[in-house]
Amino acid sequence: MSELETRHGIGVSPGTASGPVVQVAPAVRAPAAEPAAADPEAAIEQIRGALAQVAADLEERAARADETGQQILKATALIARDKGLVKSAGKLVHAGTGPANAITGAVEEFAAQFQALGGLFAERVTDLRDVGSRAVAAVLGVPIPGVPEMVEPSVVVAEDLAPAETATLDRHKVIGIITSAGGRTSHTAILAAQMGIPAVVQVKAATEIAPGTLVALDGDTGEVMINPSPAYVAAQEEKRKKRTRAIAGLSGAGSTRDAHAVALLANIGGPEDAVAAAAQDVEGVGLFRTEFVFLSADRAPTVEEQADIYRQVIEPFGERRVVVRTLDAGADKPLKFADLGPEENPALGRRGLRLSAERPELLDSQLEALAVVARETGADVRVMAPMVATAEEAAWFNRRVKENGLPKAGVMIEVPAAALRSEHILAEVEFGSLGTNDLGQYTMAADRMQGELADLLDPWQPAVLDVIAAACLGAARTGRPMGVCGEAGGDPLLALVLAGLGVTSLSMAPAKVPVVRLALSMHSYPECQRLAAVARAARTARDALDAVREEANRELVDIL
Repeated sequence: MSELETRHGIGVSPGTASGPVVQVAPAVRAPAAEPAAADPEAAIEQIRGALAQVAADLEERAARADETGQQILKATALIARDKGLVKSAGKLVHAGTGPANAITGAVEEFAAQFQALGGLFAERVTDLRDVGSRAVAAVLGVPIPGVPEMVEPSVVVAEDLAPAETATLDRHKVIGIITSAGGRTSHTAILAAQMGIPAVVQVKAATEIAPGTLVALDGDTGEVMINPSPAYVAAQEEKRKKRTRAIAGLSGAGSTRDAHAVALLANIGGPEDAVAAAAQDVEGVGLFRTEFVFLSADRAPTVEEQADIYRQVIEPFGERRVVVRTLDAGADKPLKFADLGPEENPALGRRGLRLSAERPELLDSQLEALAVVARETGADVRVMAPMVATAEEAAWFNRRVKENGLPKAGVMIEVPAAALRSEHILAEVEFGSLGTNDLGQYTMAADRMQGELADLLDPWQPAVLDVIAAACLGAARTGRPMGVCGEAGGDPLLALVLAGLGVTSLSMAPAKVPVVRLALSMHSYPECQRLAAVARAARTARDALDAVREEANRELVDIL
């Protein structure tokens, strides 16, 4: 492949990069002609040992990763330690399947179940298959798959990057990421944004690009140029420098050109994320995901154990706000100590606040721990519940929050019903926050982890913007602030539309804050309202984006 070619994917982590391609080694496959095990019990022990080795390796990698990577790696290690995998593989061994193929068969059995369930469960299929490939490699005694050693700054290309690979990338050598699969809320997207590495997903035939080929990628537009000319690379670098200069002159609270405030906040996952984000120019935290405090525990963590973790997250922000999302478990995040049994469709089942209603003691211990830390630090702690659908649920949550001594309760608006009835729901609490990832998938009836449905999951979909507008209208009528903590908040052009719809705060990966601050500063609030109207009037998501790019400040568009 030597000719210049442009491909388009989905930009999921901002910035530009150019460099030679390094292809990730593909998954290790079990040999087709593998013989049956002469000693089935010994083969099962070999499989058990291989999965334990994989789990130990992932846990060791977690110890070296940052907070976000650590959480994902630990969750993946839990898959490797699932006794059900060994049991399923054991049945195949006894039926005459060789150990490597037995692992693959067990993994695919679980993967089929996850994919049939859809929703958040399907998010774990990449992790599951990565565990299987690593275990097969261990059984066969061959090197595990993954990113090869790099001798120079390069662009990593893969079908999809598993958490174990993304979380341990060398940031000094990996200057960009391109995948042919994945989506806006995949682990690759989340970790790349957290690490500040430009990334594009859903690039057709990315794995066919020859190693060493020069590529240039744009993590904002999703454009990938293969064999770019020196002039193109120079132009891309000049654009990057212009953006850097424009951003360098801005700091402080987010606002439009005419001083309409739109707070700029960070999404974080744990203490290390908090320390890193607090050192940056953000106005606080718009989303602290607490579920990983629980995920690796065999028992419910005590109030004291939780308070210790929350203290590490909240203290670095001083007087700045910290918005905490209560336990969002269930579906793809099952808890050993709060298993409510199998469900036909976990993504639409007893997850989030619905789980808390079934097990209120878990919610109360979490709220008590947060109240302890809030009193000790004097911090501005605000608590919000996930998966709220009705005013009754909002009122119930508000009572629990106040009974535990916390002053500000809010709700996640990620169910279309909550958006359409936000006036009634927000009357029960102090604030709302739009989870645009789930809101988009529920509005469009499209699994957000299904890469083939990327067009439906585009946050520029006019129908999704209409639902957001309805939520903001309800917030305005009740005088409540409405934030955004989904991935949409980090898109500088979409941030203008959201501000125009009435959103009062935007929360995102800290690396995305500077360019969003710049975008807001270059437009007045009435201009943002006009851009919102233009986007909602569009026929398609692409039309909406193109219309806003045409109407937005040209100086901004030219550096995005």
